[in-house]
Amino acid sequence: MFLRSKDLPQEPGAIAISELKALIGKSDPTILEIGANVGQTTEAFLREMPGARMFCFEPEPRAIRQFKSRIRSPNVALFECAVGNRNGTITFHQSSGEGAAKDWDQSGSIRGPKRVFEMWPWLKFESQIEVPIVRLDDWAADKNPGTVDLIWADVQGAESDVILGGTETIRNCRFFFTEYGVIEWYEGQVSLDQICEAMFDLGFVLYRKFAMDALFVNKNLCDLRQFKFSITRNTLCPCGSGQKYKHCHGSLT
Repeated sequence: MFLRSKDLPQEPGAIAISELKALIGKSDPTILEIGANVGQTTEAFLREMPGARMFCFEPEPRAIRQFKSRIRSPNVALFECAVGNRNGTITFHQSSGEGAAKDWDQSGSIRGPKRVFEMWPWLKFESQIEVPIVRLDDWAADKNPGTVDLIWADVQGAESDVILGGTETIRNCRFFFTEYGVIEWYEGQVSLDQICEAMFDLGFVLYRKFAMDALFVNKNLCDLRQFKFSITRNTLCPCGSGQKYKHCHGSLT
């Protein structure tokens, strides 16, 4: 049994990069940032961990131009493509908006918009372009990044595509952080529980949950006794042993 999203309380706000730094425990981690946009999060990682080796992926041409003018670090490699479960090219739905947000480039996706307008009615998706796409496992086989400390994924509904195309790379990653949809914002977007199940099959357990983001930890590469899960002691242990948390990995925390 894997830990379901309902078993973990939703935390307010968002996770701080400093918190991820403390969890990673290294000054020079290897980070894959999938959906880097204009480099705002890349910049935040570099401020906290100047020695980080970062591999960033972004398919949106408008964002790529800004990323290149913003990020100059020799530790950062930018790959101008989407990440999913195929190699080649794919249709990318570009986002825009109304009024002051007419140049909005942060919601584009390889999946078509569906109910995203219910939360953000000012969003528009008026343009489609063809962009390169790569499976994470094939990219890793070529670039050989080694053990990855963190995958940071912000892929606007394509979470399952990233996971399906990167199973071996993800297995060799310590932490996985992803945005998720509370409803089917994009066509075919999976739920957080479906992400939890897929990640559990790869050795991960849900560790922290926010309004639209979730952090997973690899139980095969990290000692779960070092992490305090915000669950009751009578909840089944996140490790999947079938025992209560208080009798398993929670017994010493």
